[in-house]
Amino acid sequence: MAVTRHSDAVAPVRSSGPLAIWFTRHVSTSIGSLGRLFRQPFASLMIILVIAVTLAIPAALNLVVKNAQSVSNGWDNALDFSIYLKRGLSESEADALRGLIDQRADVESVQLITASEALGEFKRQSGFGQALDHLSENPLPHTLVVRPGPMNTSQSMILLQEELGNLPEADVVQIDTEWVQRFHAILDIVKQAITIGASLLGVAIIVIIGNTIRLDIQNRREEIEVTKLIGASNAFVRRPFLWSGFWYGLFGGLLALGLVQYGLYLLEQPVARLAGLYQSGITVLALTLEEGLFILGIGIALGLVGSWFAATRHMRRIEPR
Repeated sequence: MAVTRHSDAVAPVRSSGPLAIWFTRHVSTSIGSLGRLFRQPFASLMIILVIAVTLAIPAALNLVVKNAQSVSNGWDNALDFSIYLKRGLSESEADALRGLIDQRADVESVQLITASEALGEFKRQSGFGQALDHLSENPLPHTLVVRPGPMNTSQSMILLQEELGNLPEADVVQIDTEWVQRFHAILDIVKQAITIGASLLGVAIIVIIGNTIRLDIQNRREEIEVTKLIGASNAFVRRPFLWSGFWYGLFGGLLALGLVQYGLYLLEQPVARLAGLYQSGITVLALTLEEGLFILGIGIALGLVGSWFAATRHMRRIEPR
């Protein structure tokens, strides 16, 4: 008898692949670890708050340095040389000297401020315009404002100042860079101190999370022994603790961002009032998207590292009896 083939026969259901199984297990474990955190709200909140404050301190200090650098960007003009030319030098001679200095490789630009321009600006800013109109002659000299090139070092700046001062047309060369250099040196020291402090605080976060995971492992010791007894590997048992560290780091990073943003909100009005007093457009710079993601990434990484070290170390000591 011939065998009849049914075209509508049900095909066998294929089992899920290893990647899908791995993903499903991790999703289930992550949800379970998150549930454990919510079942202990006070203890979890204390740990998250400690992590958040620890992350917010270097982030806030970094913002202070960032805003200080933003304000000091307008001080680059203080690095310019002001060459006051000798009296009696004509405007054409001053312009020719400007072109000569502008050809130097260590000079970025040269601006000529004529005596008449300088006197007009002084009249507008001093408020003595009517009194200055009675002067028989202009007492101000022509001035060259020389901006050195960005590749200059401290030694080349000193050499440039000496060479410009030895020009026969130059009367006085004025430069005031020491306070700017000291300010930037202080900022460099502060940035190095923030890096060192952030590293130490990162170690503190690892210790805090590691100790928390250690206590959690001790509380679940019997559960771990039973799980290992039925053949579970250390990696399988360690997985929920790694997810706990992940959630601690994530929530700590989010809370740290909230604390920093709230601090910036509190500073907006005082900074605006200070800017109004100085008639300046100073604004407080906030965290960029990249900086915010970096803080979150650091929090998550520290949480995973702390939980991994603690789980790996103490998991080996727990074996089924």
